[in-house]
Amino acid sequence: MEAAPNGSVPQKVDDEQGRRVKRANLKELNAKHAGQQPSKTLDSSLKRHTALIKRIRQSLGTENRDQIIKDIDTLSLEKYVDEIAGAAVEGIVRCKTEKDVWSAVEIISSLHRRFPKTFTPVLVPSLSAALAPPPRAVISALLPEQREKEDAARVSRQRPVLRVCAELALVGIIKDGPGRSGGEWIMKAVKELLSNDPSLSSLPLLSTFLKAFSRPYLGIVPPASSKQISSSSEPGTLSSATTTEAHEEKNGAFPQLTSEEDELVEKDIRDRFKRMCEGYFDNVAKKLVIEHDRLQEQDRRNHEAYIRSGEIFEDRQQAYEKMTKGYEKLLASCQTLSELLYLPMPTLKTTSQKSESILIGTNTGNSLLGVDSDETTGGKWEDEEERRFYEDIADLKDYVPRSLLGVADEGDDATEEGKEEARKEKEKARVEEEVRKLEEELAELKVDEEGRVNGNAKVPNEGAEQAVNGFVREDDDDNLPTPTPGSPKTSPSTPQLAPQGPSQLLTALLARLPDATNRSLIDQAAVDFAFLNSKAARKRLVKFMGQTPKSRSDLLPHYSRLIATLNKYMPDIGTEIVAVLDEEFRYLQRKKNVVIELAEVRLKNITFLSNLTKFRVVPPHLVLHMFKVCLDDFSGTNIDNIALLLEGCGRFLLRSEETREPFSKMVELMRRKQSLQHFDQRQLLLLENAYYQCNPPERTARQEKERTPIELFINHLIYDVLTRKTIDKVLKLLRKLDWNDPAIVRTLHKAFTKPWKVKYGNIALLAMLTYDLQRYHPAFAIAIVDQVLEDIRRGLEQNIYNINQRRVATMKYLGELYIYRIVGSGIIFDTLWTLVTFGHPEGRPLPGQPCPVDMPTDFFRIRLVCVILDTCGMCFDRGTQQKKLDNFLIFFQLYALCKARLPMEVEFMLSDSLEAVRPKMPIFKTFEEAAVAVDEMFNTAFQNAGITAGDDSGEDSGDEGERREDIDDDEEDQTQLESPVDERAPSPEAVLLKSTQEIIGPSDEDDADFAKELAKMVTDTSAEARKLDKKTALALWESTVPPPVLRKKRIDENDDVDGNGSESSVMNFTLFTKRGNKQQARQIAIPAESTLAIQTRNAQMQDKVEQQHLKRLVLDYEQREEAEEMKGEISLETRSRTGAIKIRYVG
Repeated sequence: MEAAPNGSVPQKVDDEQGRRVKRANLKELNAKHAGQQPSKTLDSSLKRHTALIKRIRQSLGTENRDQIIKDIDTLSLEKYVDEIAGAAVEGIVRCKTEKDVWSAVEIISSLHRRFPKTFTPVLVPSLSAALAPPPRAVISALLPEQREKEDAARVSRQRPVLRVCAELALVGIIKDGPGRSGGEWIMKAVKELLSNDPSLSSLPLLSTFLKAFSRPYLGIVPPASSKQISSSSEPGTLSSATTTEAHEEKNGAFPQLTSEEDELVEKDIRDRFKRMCEGYFDNVAKKLVIEHDRLQEQDRRNHEAYIRSGEIFEDRQQAYEKMTKGYEKLLASCQTLSELLYLPMPTLKTTSQKSESILIGTNTGNSLLGVDSDETTGGKWEDEEERRFYEDIADLKDYVPRSLLGVADEGDDATEEGKEEARKEKEKARVEEEVRKLEEELAELKVDEEGRVNGNAKVPNEGAEQAVNGFVREDDDDNLPTPTPGSPKTSPSTPQLAPQGPSQLLTALLARLPDATNRSLIDQAAVDFAFLNSKAARKRLVKFMGQTPKSRSDLLPHYSRLIATLNKYMPDIGTEIVAVLDEEFRYLQRKKNVVIELAEVRLKNITFLSNLTKFRVVPPHLVLHMFKVCLDDFSGTNIDNIALLLEGCGRFLLRSEETREPFSKMVELMRRKQSLQHFDQRQLLLLENAYYQCNPPERTARQEKERTPIELFINHLIYDVLTRKTIDKVLKLLRKLDWNDPAIVRTLHKAFTKPWKVKYGNIALLAMLTYDLQRYHPAFAIAIVDQVLEDIRRGLEQNIYNINQRRVATMKYLGELYIYRIVGSGIIFDTLWTLVTFGHPEGRPLPGQPCPVDMPTDFFRIRLVCVILDTCGMCFDRGTQQKKLDNFLIFFQLYALCKARLPMEVEFMLSDSLEAVRPKMPIFKTFEEAAVAVDEMFNTAFQNAGITAGDDSGEDSGDEGERREDIDDDEEDQTQLESPVDERAPSPEAVLLKSTQEIIGPSDEDDADFAKELAKMVTDTSAEARKLDKKTALALWESTVPPPVLRKKRIDENDDVDGNGSESSVMNFTLFTKRGNKQQARQIAIPAESTLAIQTRNAQMQDKVEQQHLKRLVLDYEQREEAEEMKGEISLETRSRTGAIKIRYVG
């Protein structure tokens, strides 16, 4: 492979050079022939003038160019100059492509050369007016939607005008003054567009301008760095060269391609224009950072609003989508400017959202502060934050006067403590009594094989109705209303007037509660309510809590904290809330058949009870009884209730001293019933998740891998420090390591064979390091290549989705290793062919044919091939490698057409890759077209190899698999000489010829005829001869056909050998060498007793005997044919003599 030198000019620079020459020639033509009148007679007909103006107004593009220029040269036009100038501005607007723009420049130049004093002074002000920004007063009067449409239409209208004006300034039509270009005129026009544009709507105009005119107006030249390294570069020196190049690019040291005299724009204009564009980019970058922060903040607010209300309102969603669309548009424009000006993009913060609200719900199984859950597995709380939320409750005595809380003075503290202890003793006695009754029921409870409850257990409905007296409703069940409201309350708004009385203050407080979604706000709400404490206020609060919207379950933990804070000094609040929830629970038990309509109500009820249980507001015996009621009828909605209870407060009940024993027995009974009854998949999943959430299995702490300091240092160098500017330093540090230590070499091998751990953009730097280390440690580089190829093969065999990212990085790494001459092209082509054939029967993919490791709906191999093509495909652009890549791309298209319909992303990736490596290659639309092309490719390859595919017959005629394997073998033979060593410098090719001592026989013409007849006979008689190894055939053919000069020498030497006798102590071999186009031959004498001489002599004698035998068979066959022909002629002659000849006349 021939690599382009390091300093080669990119194709983009070559195109720019061609455009500069074209502009300079046109500028010289405009200056030399300005004001020159045509010598021939001009036509002044009105009809032709009208047609010309109409044609100019329609378009100045390439479709009208020739006719317009012809009319300009043949018509008088003096009376229509002003009208032509106005029509030209309208025609410029319709020039969309680069060819149309240049066509417009040529037409305007032609008009300028005829009327430099009448046409050009009218045209330039018209163009200036067309590029003028819109008045701010007009823009501000429009609605946002209208303003956006107006800006889009204006940009579309001004884009071709700006490009044509830029070209006119370069060709000498628009001038700043005599002898100067129009660079300052263009700079002022661009500056006016950008300075009067606070919404950055004119930013696409600047991008369009820079794409086409950054070189002549700003002096910006793309860095001249070739994709592939030079063959003259030495291993070990590439890192320092790359580091130096990176610093040069940072300092703006681009190669000087033209002299200052050849520039079309003055240097001071270029410098000012460049500074202006860089300053504008800085402003755009600042605005991008501001918009990014605003978008992040809006996203955080939407998240909080979703947590509060359970949904994001439509107006907020539309505003967020509009902001996102504007940000993405600004980001794309900023990236375009960054690439065109070669300036770095601003750093955008990627910090995660921060919110003061904490979510303590029923399904929170993860740590809120990042604390490892293994540390708190044994406690009743999942983490420290949850413990503080449920246990660290503010004492209202510290914030509110005692009189408002019902506490008289300091002396009553002991009485209050005594009452509290008595209440706790009473509660403990009730729990013990409940546990005793529960144990009796569990002892009498029997579970049959069907999982149903037998014995003395009560009917669930009866137990639910008779458990607590006084809460059963007297009216009919069907007419009972749902105690929760049907729709949530609207979001509260700040009142315009400050509340005056306690009632208004309480209303405002209740209106603020739905927004109190963190601990500090809900504690402040409790203090505010304590100042408004009264019996009526407490009733309003209880009613408000009972009417919590069923869709706002996120508020229930915070409401529970509010109730727990107030319950210490206002116990009637907790008692009444628990009574309301208990009554609601019993009502829902009677409405078990209403599943879907009351699902959210059940969720709210159980969640509220669970949170109040963890705040110790709900008595333990009550929640245990609710659990038992659901367990008695272990079916339907009760399964969901049990799961919610276990997730909400199961962990707390299992790890609390007073409820551990009874609740553990209930959970054990639930597991027994679960094992005996039949549930659907959803119910089983609910119960399993709930059980393991409240009682997680014991597990050991996660063990982090301990790494030695040297491993940490190597990983730090490769993963953190490695950049283009530091690669030289990293190489020196790696070379200083102890390469004799197997542990260090093993660590380096792991780091260099896991490219997926490196940033994707730094994979090329990793390959560059490997190339530099190859000079000092060649075995290390070989081991890396082996491991990379093994990873690719393993990925094809396993085809696991979760390692796809690793496979992409490995393919990129392999391509970069080829770029840096560590692997040869043979490995690349072998990998490409393996990607499209591995796993398919006989290596030939077919449409709809299932393959276990490459299904028709799996498009990942196409992505892998595109990665290699994008990385190193541009290197295969000449010689045999170009032909190999063309053949592969034909088969690759066949492989892609065998898949199902390609997704849009994969289709675009495939088309981009093919266009990048072979822009003019035909793209096949159907599988049949690709199959015909592949068959033609294989037939051509067989013919070039000396095997005719059309001669196949029988079962071998359709053996495409063997033909593909033959082609692969042939490609392997051709790529054996393409090792990295061969690519660096040409080496002599040696061909070992047979000994001239034993060769005696017919002449060259006889040998050729004999070979032709032998091939024909073998083809006709032996089916096995077609399957001979092509490698052997090619080797024999090449070794037995030396150049004509050597063939003549061989004949002379054969005569000498025949004259001197066959006995000799040595055997002469002719060694044929070729260096470049020069061929040389020399004699080598080998002792006749050596193994090589003996084997060669035996092989020659055996070949000679076989040749004589076959020649005898062929000659006998010809003699028999001649004898039969003579016999036929004799018999015909005899028959003609003995018999008369009959002649029939037709008339």
